[in-house]
Amino acid sequence: MFNKLSSYKIVRKVKLIWDFRGVDTQKMAEHYNKHLVEFFKSKKINLIESGFTKVSEMYYFTYAIINEIDVNNVKDAIKPHRALLLK
Repeated sequence: MFNKLSSYKIVRKVKLIWDFRGVDTQKMAEHYNKHLVEFFKSKKINLIESGFTKVSEMYYFTYAIINEIDVNNVKDAIKPHRALLLK
């Protein structure tokens, strides 16, 4: 039984993040999220989740959660500000 389990590969997820600070950042974060969805759809890369989050009135961030295996295919094209490895 253990041998069967060891053949499964654990797919880790990565949260790519773009920060927006200043006036009208909600609109910018919301707009950027639309472009992210379009990008992943056009490249046929699995986008697990995307959205934007309010941190304060002057700070929002947009995020995209993808499989770790896809990070190298997208990071140079869409240039995230930072990334988090999810469990």
